[in-house]
Amino acid sequence: MLHWFPREEDEDGPSRLGLAVPRSVGSAVMRNRVKRLLREAWRALLDDVPAGHDYVLVARPGLAETASTRDAEWLATELADVLAKVRS
Repeated sequence: MLHWFPREEDEDGPSRLGLAVPRSVGSAVMRNRVKRLLREAWRALLDDVPAGHDYVLVARPGLAETASTRDAEWLATELADVLAKVRS
């Protein structure tokens, strides 16, 4: 799930990312792995991210298992689809 908020104090500044990975996603090791994968996918899409907004990615239960069976490219594609919805 992706939440986004416009920034009033710095409308043209670079976008910022916050991650929320609750315990229901898995153990601490799994949660940290999910965070690393989400950050990596986000960095790959920075050119497509609208500036002047803050974003919060909330991981849902099951993401750790899905991300481990699929590659990081899958996660980047899913994130790109969500960002496309934000831009429209």
